[in-house]
Amino acid sequence: MSSSKDADPSLGYLTRKDTEVKLPRPTRVKNKTPAPIQITAEQILREARERQEAEIRPPKQKITDPTELGEYRLRKRKEFEDLIRRVRWNVSVWIKYAQWEESQKDFKRARSVWERALEVDYKNHTLWLKYAEVEMKNKFINHARNVWDRAVTLLPRVDQLWYKYIHMEEVLGNVAGARQVFERWMKWMPDQQGWLSYIKFELRYNEIERARGIFERFVLCHPRVGAWIRYAKFEMKNGEVPRARNVYERAVEKLADDDEAEQLFVAFAEFEERCKEAERARCIYKFALDHIPKARAEDLYRKFVAFEKQYGDREGIEDAIVGKRRFQYEDEVRKNPLNYDSWFDYIRLEESVGNKGRTREVYERAIANVPPAEEKRYWQRYIYLWINYALYEELDAGDMERTRDVYRECLNQIPHQKFSFAKVWLLAAQFEIRQLNLKGARQILGNAIGKAPKDKIFKKYIEIELQLGNIDRCRKLYEKYLEWSPENCYAWSKYAELERSLAETERARAIFELAIAQPALDMPELLWKAYIDFETAECEFEKARVLYERLLDRTKHLKVWISYAEFEATAIDQSLDLSELEQKEQCIKRARRVFEEALNYFRSSAPDLKEERAMLLEKWLNLEASSGELGDVSLVQSKLPKKLKKRRQISTEDGSSRIEEFIDYLFPEETQTTNLKILEAAYKWKKQKLSSEDD
Repeated sequence: MSSSKDADPSLGYLTRKDTEVKLPRPTRVKNKTPAPIQITAEQILREARERQEAEIRPPKQKITDPTELGEYRLRKRKEFEDLIRRVRWNVSVWIKYAQWEESQKDFKRARSVWERALEVDYKNHTLWLKYAEVEMKNKFINHARNVWDRAVTLLPRVDQLWYKYIHMEEVLGNVAGARQVFERWMKWMPDQQGWLSYIKFELRYNEIERARGIFERFVLCHPRVGAWIRYAKFEMKNGEVPRARNVYERAVEKLADDDEAEQLFVAFAEFEERCKEAERARCIYKFALDHIPKARAEDLYRKFVAFEKQYGDREGIEDAIVGKRRFQYEDEVRKNPLNYDSWFDYIRLEESVGNKGRTREVYERAIANVPPAEEKRYWQRYIYLWINYALYEELDAGDMERTRDVYRECLNQIPHQKFSFAKVWLLAAQFEIRQLNLKGARQILGNAIGKAPKDKIFKKYIEIELQLGNIDRCRKLYEKYLEWSPENCYAWSKYAELERSLAETERARAIFELAIAQPALDMPELLWKAYIDFETAECEFEKARVLYERLLDRTKHLKVWISYAEFEATAIDQSLDLSELEQKEQCIKRARRVFEEALNYFRSSAPDLKEERAMLLEKWLNLEASSGELGDVSLVQSKLPKKLKKRRQISTEDGSSRIEEFIDYLFPEETQTTNLKILEAAYKWKKQKLSSEDD
């Protein structure tokens, strides 16, 4: 019952157990030690081969009867003919058929088969080769000659047919016939190897003149460097040095601009070197280096340097080395024309050689590579090419007109609407001054201010006019300068300084007043200091005090307070009828007043600026200590703070926190308030404690 229940209809009513594949149990290897006799793979293969059964081959048939031979031939021919009918296009079947007929010594039938095969595919040169070989092997020379003649007529571009035909004629000793075949072949203008074979053929029979004539036709047919070099070497081998030189000269005339001209020049120079003509070889090398593009002259440079080291003097060797370096730089600037460092190195090399024409050529090529983007950072290296060019023309070449043209072209090249270079304007102007052309220099600097005004240009222009003593021009330039940059404190200060140097005190004061009235200044503290120093130098102490008060209305910076106090401490007015001691006493009193005002400001209005307040007290203490008997240190000591070292927690950029130590200052008035706060907190705590006990 259980088995019928377990039966599965999808399994043909078999149980799952019946359908399980029972695999043999794997045998467990108990003894794992190696066997005493080991069997190699070679031994296994050898045994397998020995046990192979012999191959079944058909028995050899011996023909002893002419009738039987006829039947055999008939049967084989029928088989071949049937096969040909099926695969007429298969050349190997035709070849086997023809070779079988040859083996039967039935040459007429064999020729018939070859001819039928050629009718099927006469363009297959293998058929022609096999056909001719059969004729030659069986010494049918005229038949073979006939086959070769037809083959080269139908397939003149197959070199192998020509080679075999010529070889047969040469083996037969028919030199005239072989030459005739060569001539027929040369009419088809074969490749170089065909011509060289013809030349070697003539040389084998010592026909030098014939070989020379073939070489002449060869270089006309293949006007390449290799062909001419072979011709020249042939003449050299035969001891004909003038003829060889003539060949090289003709080759240079025809192939000087060829891609392979480098090989020709090297071969020509080496030929002259072998002929002990060092000067001729040097001229050839130099001519080649001037005419061949630098990219293709690497081997030429190397040979030239080696030649100069062997035959040249010191100057010649240096020229060769310069040429090699020139080639390297040419390669670099060809790969990246915008690599201005390579151009600088190349120019430096040419300048060291001293060839003006070549140096100018390199400069012109370098400045032709304008940066692609109109951004100043791309132009910063490029502009120095122009500057160096102009300086070279002025200092080395001594050509002032060209120098002027270089500066003019450079200034035209720069896009002044986007950016400019003050250096170029100034160099151009200074050049004109050196040429005593003051009008030209003023024109250049005027154009610079009009097109691209810059601090450097204004400063230099003013300096030039000041040296020339043109004060009115200087004033006009300062006015232009301040119109262009009204926030420039340096310009205001220098303008006022100019007027003061001319004893124009009121003009200088008016300029300072205009300057400090500007809504925006780049460095106002320097301007105020210059104004105060100006009034102090003029002994206008009251006006200086007024300036300090006006400055304090704008800013209450610590440095202003200290400067004000130091000014009061040293402001001794010689015009007053007081003794020096009395004046010093008054100065110290005024300085104390300033320090008191500053201290009150920091105490009431800026209580957080404790460090500034401490520094102020320290300056005050130093003043009192340095004043001797007039000073009173006790006034300051009672106000000095205590230094406390404290810690605080600060957060860093990465989000973590750390403890930092800092110096805090505790002033005397802060100590009293701190004590009061402690008492108040203690009283409050006691009150809370009593109320909790009552509860």
